[in-house]
Amino acid sequence: MIPQWLIAATNSGCGKTTFTIGLLRALRRRGLSVQPFKCGPDYIDARYHTRAAGLASVNLDTWMASPDHIQYIYGKYGGSADACVAEGVMGLFDGFDKTRGSSSEVARTLGLPVVLVVNARSTAYSVAALIHGFAYFDPRVEVAGVVFNMVASTSHAAYLREACADVGVPCLGCLPRLAELEVPSRHLGLTLDTNFQLEQWIDRVADTVEQHVDLDHLLSVCRRPTPPAGQAPPLMRPIGRVAVADDEAFAFVYRENIARLEQAAEVVRFSPMRDERLPEADLVYLPGGYPEFHLDALTANTPMRDAIRHYAERGGRILAECGGMMYLCRAVTGMDGVRREMVGILAQDATMEGMRLRLGYRRFELGGTDWRGHEFHYSSVVPSPDAPPSVAQQYNAKGGTVDTPVYRHANVLASYTHLYWGESDIATLFG
Repeated sequence: MIPQWLIAATNSGCGKTTFTIGLLRALRRRGLSVQPFKCGPDYIDARYHTRAAGLASVNLDTWMASPDHIQYIYGKYGGSADACVAEGVMGLFDGFDKTRGSSSEVARTLGLPVVLVVNARSTAYSVAALIHGFAYFDPRVEVAGVVFNMVASTSHAAYLREACADVGVPCLGCLPRLAELEVPSRHLGLTLDTNFQLEQWIDRVADTVEQHVDLDHLLSVCRRPTPPAGQAPPLMRPIGRVAVADDEAFAFVYRENIARLEQAAEVVRFSPMRDERLPEADLVYLPGGYPEFHLDALTANTPMRDAIRHYAERGGRILAECGGMMYLCRAVTGMDGVRREMVGILAQDATMEGMRLRLGYRRFELGGTDWRGHEFHYSSVVPSPDAPPSVAQQYNAKGGTVDTPVYRHANVLASYTHLYWGESDIATLFG
């Protein structure tokens, strides 16, 4: 038996990420090995988790992975931990199709109790009706307790605790209204080391959680049997050596994707920003990230740009996702309007001008496999008659077509879609 639970909320903006980060650090201070998880495809929250807990956070996404695989990776990473904490996505029952893909679906799949975060600003006893609805809407989902956020005073907290008592759901804590504890801008999520004192912020949030949340009660009420290891997917075919771009510009990776590569290949890491030589490799993986914040460094490293271009020209295999795809373009125009040269494998430009968020689940068929992933970016590709054609039609989670291309140039495969291959064989993309 170990403490394990899923932190959900009534809706986005309730403070579940802030609470999760503070809670992870508070439990770590107690000497617990806490394995964090993140529901959905989000990379940034997972990176916060990793910093707070000291263990790499793992994504649990029921669109990109089967229920059996979700159970496998949860048991794989959580089986040896002292506690497991999963952060939900959006509201508890919000999915891409009703509850499909929601936090509640993850909770049902894994049998996790839910700790519900409620924004109590400008309300009091009325939260009783709200909590009652969430607690009893789906009998397959257990709401083990409530944590209130944005609590104005001790008298306000008293009303909230009475509401919980009358509904029969434990109140586990009341966090005060503290603006300085809010998570910074999402688009700054990977630049916090220079723009924000991340460690000091995490510690302040943890201090607040320790002061206002009954951690002993939380650990007690959420004890469940240790998760089983589950059935591992079939092994991938051997690849040889995989070079993974890993620096401030390219950091959007799913933990299980890398673990899957490590089963089939020797994985080496390199920095397109700083290294001048590309490691010897049978496959180069350029994941997404925030290259738009590091365009000067990427452009200045001419030896690396040349090395990657020559590798592709010799028939080398490259998988590039989102920011990695931008890096392979002829140039990227930054948020400052300046056009900077990139690798030049793809005969097109990318631009941050006219920034518009585009996101959603994506699916396409290639190499006899159904590939799933997620698209999230502010940049766009400038149409070019010289650009390689798309080799696959992409679809959203409900089966509607989307116009996001999947580019192929020789043995280079590139797209805005971040793929998940935890139970697939990535080598089949290249024949």
